[in-house]
Amino acid sequence: MQPENPESYSAPAQAVWPAAAIPGRPGAHLRAAQADGADAAETPSGLEAIPDAEPTHGSKLLDELRSQIAQFVIPPSPEALDAITLWVAATHLQPAWQHAPRLAVVGPAKRCGKSRLLDVLTETVHEPMLTINTTPAAIFRSITEENPPTLLVDEADTIFGTPKMAEKNEEMRGLLNAGHQRNRYVTRVVGNDHTPHRFATFAMAAIAGIGDLPDTVMDRAVVIRMRRRAEGEKVKPFRSRRDIPALNELRDRLHAWASPLLDEAGDLEPDMPVEDRAADTWEPLVIVADLAGGCWPRLARVACARMVAAEEAAEEDHPSGARILADIRRVFVAQREVDSLSTEELLHHLRQDPEAPWAEWGRGGLDARELSRMLRAYEIKSGNVRMADRTQRKGYMRNKFLDAWRRYCPAVHPVDADTTRGED
Repeated sequence: MQPENPESYSAPAQAVWPAAAIPGRPGAHLRAAQADGADAAETPSGLEAIPDAEPTHGSKLLDELRSQIAQFVIPPSPEALDAITLWVAATHLQPAWQHAPRLAVVGPAKRCGKSRLLDVLTETVHEPMLTINTTPAAIFRSITEENPPTLLVDEADTIFGTPKMAEKNEEMRGLLNAGHQRNRYVTRVVGNDHTPHRFATFAMAAIAGIGDLPDTVMDRAVVIRMRRRAEGEKVKPFRSRRDIPALNELRDRLHAWASPLLDEAGDLEPDMPVEDRAADTWEPLVIVADLAGGCWPRLARVACARMVAAEEAAEEDHPSGARILADIRRVFVAQREVDSLSTEELLHHLRQDPEAPWAEWGRGGLDARELSRMLRAYEIKSGNVRMADRTQRKGYMRNKFLDAWRRYCPAVHPVDADTTRGED
């Protein structure tokens, strides 16, 4: 089940979202309705309430693509299936994009459908390039600025699964990171005279593997968290001779629809329900939806908001991310928002949570030095704090956390910006 949108996304959802009724005129349907007397303030605020337009040739193609994908894999949610569909369509307009979203297809174990999804993507994306046992040098020498391929990386856990593997494949990670944004090049010397030459890196990529990919890759990706099929869930077996021709024929029709829209796609700046890098990553998918019309402008924005919110929640639970901030926030709430806690008290409460990793962190649980190191990244330092018995000890002031809480874990007991407490 998809989690509800956190409060932090309620404000952007108040915008009036354009629904593209006619390819070439994104927003025409909604603006026409407003011109007929609808007040902008009366427009429903929920993303699910974005009005659908009449189906178009583009929207019917996306409907068909979604149906074809659903025959062979069972994504974790309808929103994930919508995102996969839009991502495939976006590969056919790569020269229009400023950012090339990655599709991170991850799962906790084998047989979750990751490789099968890549089989389907291989036959539907633009210019697929399988990177099986391919060196980074060969990959960036295969990327052209005018017509970049779509990179397909399977079994990424064999590349990034352990720190030793990740260190060995650092150049591959760097290539995937750099290729997310246009005009990021790698420079290599070529020829007998070792002449420096710039190679393009910009290309969309689908990366599948067991477990999460490196944080820097996940942060640039539309994340699809696959699951093993439950009893009763059935999919159509993938048979190359039977299924590839139909998928290729659909791919060709999709490309024929998208190609004339290249210039228009590059000029659009859609309203987005998210911000920053998440907006950069999802913008191509939302633009494709607006160009297609029908129900897709609504589906794209709902998928964007919900899936980004789910990844933010997952990040807060990750010890290497904002988990420590989120758990400290919970401690202060449980202690009735006291002005300060000694380091010993804070560590005690953190270790008491049976679902948190802090009791087993390191050799003997999270200690003062490690806590200090983790908080230093957020510019939070310990100091002398006054205790209830009027003695002083080393500890942490609540007001030192307020800015970090608002920035990195806003969904965990939201902090009022006006409630900053003074320091003793």
